[in-house]
Amino acid sequence: MLAAMSTPPFRPSSQATAVSRDRDDACPGALRLHTADDGALARIRIPGGVLRVDQAEALGRAARELGDGELHLTSRGNVQLRGLKSGCGRELADLLTAIGLLPSWRHERVRNVVASPLSGLDGRGFADVRPWLRALDELVCASEIAAGLSGRFLFALDDGRGDVAGLGADVTLLAAPDGGAWLRVGGSDSVARVSSEDAPGAAVLAAEVFLETSGGQVWRVGELPGRADELVHEVARRLRTRHAELAPLWSVTSEPSLGAVTAPDGTTSLSVLAPLGRVTATQWAEMRTVASGELRLTPWRGVILPAVPLDRLPDLDAVGLITDSASPWFGVGACIGRPGCATSRADVRTDAAAALAAGGGLPVYWSGCERRCGRPRGDHVDVLAVPDGGYQISVVRDGHGRATSTTDNPSTLAADLAAARHA
Repeated sequence: MLAAMSTPPFRPSSQATAVSRDRDDACPGALRLHTADDGALARIRIPGGVLRVDQAEALGRAARELGDGELHLTSRGNVQLRGLKSGCGRELADLLTAIGLLPSWRHERVRNVVASPLSGLDGRGFADVRPWLRALDELVCASEIAAGLSGRFLFALDDGRGDVAGLGADVTLLAAPDGGAWLRVGGSDSVARVSSEDAPGAAVLAAEVFLETSGGQVWRVGELPGRADELVHEVARRLRTRHAELAPLWSVTSEPSLGAVTAPDGTTSLSVLAPLGRVTATQWAEMRTVASGELRLTPWRGVILPAVPLDRLPDLDAVGLITDSASPWFGVGACIGRPGCATSRADVRTDAAAALAAGGGLPVYWSGCERRCGRPRGDHVDVLAVPDGGYQISVVRDGHGRATSTTDNPSTLAADLAAARHA
């Protein structure tokens, strides 16, 4: 594996404006619980979304015995437990440690990794990223410097299909057709060329260079003064590798289709969606029963069940999981809203369910306030609860939103949304 060379940190351009963080990162974790209106909240990092069946069973037990009984999937493929009872922190930590979900207490909030969820299952992509995933997690947990990352810093491992490379990660590895990898930092226009074997170490080095450069004063690469390209050039220099202008695919592709995923050898895996990322105890138990070894949580709040025959799909449909991409739930997301969040102006989840219409078109995301927690990257329809009641509907393209309508009439909301999704 790579070893970083001992060199002083480089200085970014003084032309840009830095974002100053004068408080600690309050991002919740498994050890740092967040107090919400519905009780304490724990966010458990699941690198790459990969869970063994026994780990999934333990998470389900924790939700039942310590929380509200449900598991909430996040846009980074992590799991949140909500409604946790007071004083359960030590019990939860011991449970998670026993099943391998807290390999390092010092690093538990920085193990944010998204990975192509279908990697190695459908014959697409240029590499199976699971070896990268295991190595990256071990290297992050072994790095004293990496422990200083914020809970918002994100790694992405893309197998070459382009599904997670555009999710706005701080450090991205993209598999190349010839077996190597491209390393990108933030939204840089340059990439560093690394071998497949060295890719995880290069990603950790990039995170360490970011921390050296920022002095711990910012949380994300995009908040640094200067261009992210300078970080790429510095990483390439330390690795004694080359860098190049951006060439590979970095745009977000659509989330995995639902239903059966067939490998070239005919093996099937199953892809399902949890409505609004909320998984009931019954649904979680059924997925564990159906699973063959592991579950893969996706950044789109879905679950991939590798190597499971097609005849088990009706069992998942029967418990209320979405198994068909034609469902009106496909592409619909929302923050927690009321009553779980004090800043939300509306019960956005109930309103989203009431306004479901025919599927298709742009994804749609409901937010109870301007923070828009969990909102997606890429083009989508933004539905924002407004102070006087009702919702503002905007079409977001290329990062820019254009308000199309504001309505407080529930009877017209579904039609307005359908029009915006196909605008």
